[in-house]
Amino acid sequence: MPDIIRLLPDSLANQIAAGEVVQRPASAIKELLENAIDADALDIRVIIKEAGKTLMQVIDDGKGMSATDARMSLERHATSKITTSEDLFKIRTMGFRGEALASIAAVSQLEIKTKQREAELGTLIYVEGSEVKKQEPTATDEGTSICVKNLFYNVPARRNFLKSNGVEMKHIVDEFQRVALANPQVAMSLYQNDLETYNLHSGKLSQRIVSLFGKNYREQLAACQEETDQIKVHGYIGKPDFAKKTRGEQFFFVNNRFIKSNYLNHAVMNAFEGLLPEGSFPFYVLFMEMDPKHVDINVHPTKTEIKFDNERVVYAVVRAAVRQALATHNITPALDFDADINLSQKLNIPRETVKDKNYAQFKTTTSPREQSNFDNWEKLFSEHEGRDIRPREVSREPEEEPMTLTFGSEMNAPASPAEQPVEKSTIFQLHNGYIITQVKSGMMIVDQQAAHERVLFENFFQNLEHRSGASQQTLFPQTVSLNPSDYSVVMDMDDEMRALGFMIEPFGKTDVLVKGIPADLPSGNEKEIFEGLIEQYKKNKSELSIPRRENLARALAKRSAMKHGKRLSEEEMSGLIDQLFACSNPNYAPNGQRTFYIMELSQIENYFK
Repeated sequence: MPDIIRLLPDSLANQIAAGEVVQRPASAIKELLENAIDADALDIRVIIKEAGKTLMQVIDDGKGMSATDARMSLERHATSKITTSEDLFKIRTMGFRGEALASIAAVSQLEIKTKQREAELGTLIYVEGSEVKKQEPTATDEGTSICVKNLFYNVPARRNFLKSNGVEMKHIVDEFQRVALANPQVAMSLYQNDLETYNLHSGKLSQRIVSLFGKNYREQLAACQEETDQIKVHGYIGKPDFAKKTRGEQFFFVNNRFIKSNYLNHAVMNAFEGLLPEGSFPFYVLFMEMDPKHVDINVHPTKTEIKFDNERVVYAVVRAAVRQALATHNITPALDFDADINLSQKLNIPRETVKDKNYAQFKTTTSPREQSNFDNWEKLFSEHEGRDIRPREVSREPEEEPMTLTFGSEMNAPASPAEQPVEKSTIFQLHNGYIITQVKSGMMIVDQQAAHERVLFENFFQNLEHRSGASQQTLFPQTVSLNPSDYSVVMDMDDEMRALGFMIEPFGKTDVLVKGIPADLPSGNEKEIFEGLIEQYKKNKSELSIPRRENLARALAKRSAMKHGKRLSEEEMSGLIDQLFACSNPNYAPNGQRTFYIMELSQIENYFK
């Protein structure tokens, strides 16, 4: 029987390795950027065309390579970072496996131009599918320029699995942001289809964050610092007021390497406990520096997942650092020990009786300036003696919100129990959140928010399917500032946006002008609706695997549906129920929540037996 085991050809082995290293254009950008950082570059330029499918080029001013090194860099497992097994436990560089260039060259047309600082001429190498076509001396600038053309040209099946340009560009921007955050001392720029997306100057971390994410981040940054014998934590966290409904702006770096860690994210969220609205996620950029021997980074092909030899210590230090930052910047609630305990008595606000000796003690311990101020308070209260200056009771009724359902003129009339007695009506509202009506078998309870969400979802989805969404033009168009990642997503969904009824157009590098919104939505808060749609779309995308149109319809319905606490008239409640049961699936909201529940007469009778 003949032997059947044989060695794979190098070209095929490289293609198999490329399946782990180069999953999409962003994977190649990550490897090339990390190589540029390892080469001590101080200025890096990234040029992208057609989301990296046609061209990706990374140009740096680093140390460059000799002709021999340039040729060796294309071989598998060729690296300058490690020589012995002990080096694996003290790695501080980014690339070390020695598979990046070989894998990229196996599935693309690769051109390398490199020149060392003291050399007169550089080296040009051109490779197609792991085969070196050309190697010759060339005149070039100091540093290295690597150009990747036609990614996956020789593996059509892999190319077919790539997503749209907007999605792939978003991944490239994400990788660029991670490297830029980890290296604020390096000037970096990104060009997409000959248009400048980023032009980042070298500077401090806080300046780099503002340059990447926008000027409004300047207001929300709180410095974070904690140091122990084993680990040092530093960086910035965002204030709770600026938390978003989607993940994506949370960054961990260990020895300047970006990592993903649900365990450490839990430590940060634990520190924010009680300060964030439900379902919100804070911004943070946290760097951890520790001895590399306590970290194992060689556990995942993309090197974004690592292991610590003592995770509990890291967890505790990160949580303590975030809590300390929140306390230092007066973000956490605190007791006010300087408050005048007698002030509430002067305002006639009921509280426990305070003995006269406390009042005397207060007067003897105040400074002259405080005493003078206190005398003014005495005069103020003496002038108004006998008057009732207690604050008037303010109605706790929820404010009227713009309605998405249009009915008769009674919509804006305040309804009171006296005007609409329950016993004379077949439909009424319970706690401004549930609609109760009589049915043949008993009583039906409708969740008004879930029901409205189902109605809106089916309307929006039909508009997307038939491109029939009507638009209402705004009197004053509003400008929405997006980060480059979100801007790519929005531009990629331009057709779907117009089908829904949105009228948007580019306005600057990463801004869009909202000139119209779907006619079903209330006018006046166009910017809030548009930003909420993008945030909800990203959240759905991270949690669900659903088609784009369904995602958009779900996101817009979720953000524009009426909420619990909204008072409805009898006509509005009847109209909502009629629209709900005209839906193809009235039983459930898009997220699977029940829209109504029927309590049978037999169930009700059981409560009284």
